[in-house]
Order: sequence, then structure tokens, then C-alpha cells
Amino acid sequence: MTDTRLTAALAERYAAIALGHVTREFPNKLDHVLNQAGDARRPRDLHPVFYGSFDWHSCVHAHWMLARLRRRFPALAADIARRFDDAFIDANMAGELAYLRRPLSDGFERSYGWAWLLMLAAELRRDPTAQRWSGVLKPLEDTFVGRFMAFLPKLTYPIRAGTHANTAFALTLASEYAEATENSKLRRLLAERALAWFGQDRDAPAWEPSGDDFLSPTLIEAECMRRLLPQPAFADWFARFLPKLARGEPQALFQPTAVSDRSDGKIAHLDGLNLSRAWCMLQLAGAVRGDPREAVLRDGAAAHLAVALPHVAGDYMGEHWLASYAVLALDCAASASP
Repeated sequence: MTDTRLTAALAERYAAIALGHVTREFPNKLDHVLNQAGDARRPRDLHPVFYGSFDWHSCVHAHWMLARLRRRFPALAADIARRFDDAFIDANMAGELAYLRRPLSDGFERSYGWAWLLMLAAELRRDPTAQRWSGVLKPLEDTFVGRFMAFLPKLTYPIRAGTHANTAFALTLASEYAEATENSKLRRLLAERALAWFGQDRDAPAWEPSGDDFLSPTLIEAECMRRLLPQPAFADWFARFLPKLARGEPQALFQPTAVSDRSDGKIAHLDGLNLSRAWCMLQLAGAVRGDPREAVLRDGAAAHLAVALPHVAGDYMGEHWLASYAVLALDCAASASP
């Protein structure tokens, strides 16, 4: 069975990958609305902190990963600290805030980038030695909390795509932030909306994957509900949502995806799907300990990790983001291990 531990050697490798691309400005895929001629500017001018890693959200979650690895593996602290000291200064963060205040920027990175920014904020808050960076980030953190609070009540229907817009994924990450910061108001809203959107879902058909998924709409919905429902309510809901799970059905969830071309940024998403499925399976396994579903989920996670982990690096289309998802699967799910 594949080792699902985040070892010091892997942590060092992943940190080196991220440190190599968080300051790599090009190639770059901007999420940028031009309001006037002068708005056509280079990424570093628009985003003084998060200009690397091919796109804004990947740069944010690369910093989340670096913060997590720094806290977990002190031997990595010095190199990672230098990056945060260089980037997390008030003038740079003022530039990020100024971008968010531009006309037509209310929907910037909604809601994937919002959620990852809150994950980064939560991780910095967990580390007593990172409080200087946490303080610099706080205005951006508060902005995205406010955007979640304003947006979720008017989102009539959840977005169930297997890509960035997926609502359940955003709620899952935002719930981790709400727990870490004891933000009961945000957590209450997340739980209310999750129940309204997903509470009546039954016998999920798992029509997946699509050709550029990096999230499982089925499994991330289940993980979202695990986090936001009381345990007895989740147990009842989960039994109805995946009633044949003990038999390894729907089979599509347990078949690792094949990636035909890792130089194609969309097709390369499927490596991320294997990693994010493994993360969800390991988390969900911790909620069904002692019954046959646990073994099914753990075996499924191991199969997906065995396929995905060799491809975290190699081509920049995957390398600029996959390590973060590897860390989610290998470290964030550790609490769900036997």
C-alpha cells in the first residue's frame, strides 16, 4: 500500500518546487478585467505579492503550502521565512488590496481564490512565529471573509463543476478557516448554505470525471458536509448520499484517472483530481471507522496516490500547483489515519 505520510524528504522537495515558482512571473494567466487602456499591466505590477506560480490562486495556495511545511518541518523554516519576509510587507499588501477595490473586481477569484486565501490566513494564525506575516495579511483576509458573507446568501444554486468554481470546495476550505479563527458567524452561514444546497441529495450517480476536472463533485460535496454537519446528521446524510459505498460504488469514484498529456494545462488537471480524491477519501474514512466503507475509502485513496504522486513535478502546467494538493492529501488528512 502506498505510504500516505508527508515525510521530511517530501516536504523539502515540495518546498523547493514552490520556492522556485512563487516568484516566477511568466508564463502567467491573469484573471483581469480591463476597465481602461492603462489597465494592461504586467502581473507583478497588478499583484505585488501573488504574481507568480502561473496564476493568482496557485500562488496563494503555494504560500499556504510553504506556511504549512514551515510549521511542520522546522528545518525548512529559514528558506521559507525569507520568502515571506520579502513578500509580506505592508506596501505589497496595499497593492493587493488596491486591486480588489478596482471597478469590476468584486468577482475576482470567486470563490476558489477566496477560499485558498483564507486557508493561508488560517495557517499563519496557527504558527506563533508567523504572526508578523499574519498581521500583514489580515486586511486581505478580512476582505475575503466579507465577500463570502455577502456572496453566499445570494447564490441561489450551488456550482457543482469539478473545477475552480465548485461551491462545496470553497465551503470546505472556508470552514477550516472559520474553525481556526473561531468565526462562528461565518461557520454558521457556511453550514446553513451547505444544508440548503446539498441536504436533500441522494444516491449520487458520480458522472465523473470530466476532461479537465481536478475536483470530484461527489467526494468534495461529501467532505463539505462532513465538516459542516454534526456527526450524527452527517452519518445519516452520507449513508443516503453514497448508499453503495461499501461495495465500492459508484465505481467511477475509485478508478484513478489517466492523464494523456501533462503539457496540456487542462488535461493535467486530472493529476490533481487523483490527489484531491485521495484527500477526500482519507478524510471521509475517518468518519466511518469500523465499518466496511473505511477500507474501501482507504484503499481508493492509496490507489489514487500511487498514480498521482510520481507526477507532482515535471511539466510546469502541473508543477505550479500540484504539490499543494499532494500536501492536502498527505498531511491535512493525517488526522483521519488509523
